[in-house]
Amino acid sequence: MKRVVLTAISFALLLTSTSEGEAPDANVASDSTGNVNLEQATLGGKQFWSDEFCYGGWRIQRNTFTGHCRLLDGENVRRAWGKFAECLNRLSELERQGEVERMKSRVVLVLHGLGRTRSSMDKLCRHLEEHGDYTTINISYASTRHSVAHHAAALGRIINHLDQAEEINFVGHSLGNLVVRHYLADQTDPAKELRPDRRILRIVMLAPPNNGSVLAVRLKKNPLFRTFWGESGIEIAEQWGQLEKNLAVPQCEFGIIAGGRGSEPGLNPLLPGDNDLVLTVEETRLPGANDFIVLPVSHSFIMTNQLVHQHTLRFLEGGRF
Repeated sequence: MKRVVLTAISFALLLTSTSEGEAPDANVASDSTGNVNLEQATLGGKQFWSDEFCYGGWRIQRNTFTGHCRLLDGENVRRAWGKFAECLNRLSELERQGEVERMKSRVVLVLHGLGRTRSSMDKLCRHLEEHGDYTTINISYASTRHSVAHHAAALGRIINHLDQAEEINFVGHSLGNLVVRHYLADQTDPAKELRPDRRILRIVMLAPPNNGSVLAVRLKKNPLFRTFWGESGIEIAEQWGQLEKNLAVPQCEFGIIAGGRGSEPGLNPLLPGDNDLVLTVEETRLPGANDFIVLPVSHSFIMTNQLVHQHTLRFLEGGRF
């Protein structure tokens, strides 16, 4: 079985410097490329790194400013740095040493929302792994630093390397759903007989801005908003018409969980109708959904709610909430 894992990582090697400025620890190792790698704890990326390769708890990230890569283990310890291929080579070496565990055949890719980090999705990931037969890949991406198209391209590179997965699912919070929809659109071209990965089975959307955001439009001239939400937030606030053209309606099964009170007025009296403080219920809707539900949760904490966890797993396993 271990040979299968090695083959997949080796295949990825066929497809495919500077230091990060983080304080090193005392553990120093040299990889096969000759780079001196300082094993050190990191913050896992936050808004300055985006994942481009994920294998279980291991991730290869690219720096949003310098473009160089690093390899992180499941504890966010940097185990290698340099070019993408160099990090992938180091991962292969670590696999041969028995440090890399095999993924399950059923995978759930989890994407956080705008301005958040992968840690915001940790509780949901634990629930899916403890109560379902899945490997969850909690993706980190620099949501405020690049466009939705850029995030979608990075997601595509992750999926292209999921050689062991027989089934791929998505769970997205807020902006994460637009990244998934953009990826699906990028992979769809009937004229070229191009279609999304056939292994994609189901998607659960948590508080998705499927129809833009009235609140973002109202705040678009606010300097604090523009600084905090960055390029992707500005796309939603000012360029929604153009962005929407590049978002696919999933052809696989998908369900939507919106936050709200279940009646008017919503949690935010400044927004029309029922809402989760940030999005109205109507803004989350998307024709073609297999199921739709409104739960009494706010936008920023929908992913930590136990009831949301239960409904998410139920949909992943059966296509209904």
